[in-house]
Amino acid sequence: MGAQIHSYLMSEDARGQANFYVESLGGEIQFLTTFGEMPGTPEAMKDKVMHLALTIAGTNKLMLSDSFEPVSYNRNISLTLNYDDVSEAAAAYAKLSEGGESKYPLALQPWGAYYGEVVDKFGVTWMITKQ
Repeated sequence: MGAQIHSYLMSEDARGQANFYVESLGGEIQFLTTFGEMPGTPEAMKDKVMHLALTIAGTNKLMLSDSFEPVSYNRNISLTLNYDDVSEAAAAYAKLSEGGESKYPLALQPWGAYYGEVVDKFGVTWMITKQ
């Protein structure tokens, strides 16, 4: 028996964040449920995302939900994308950088791999590599 780890991000704008990732990395939203689909949901919450699943950059799964508390990301957790092609890694790095902060430019490192780190406009840290 085994388990899989899937990243689940709490967001202040789950739809917008998911669309940004689909546009930046390729992919599609697979599933979206709103709180409005649950009986007794207050009117102000009906449009909020309860669960959203998407695939990005191939077959990678990422999930998001709207948060009802302020969201703050920190650098304790990063999402990593490993590419086989440096041009694909560079394109992903550039797109995720839009409106965000480049921490380490994507470049060939002394250990022989390309590596770059960016904090996207939603505050999520991404480590991009090409081995």
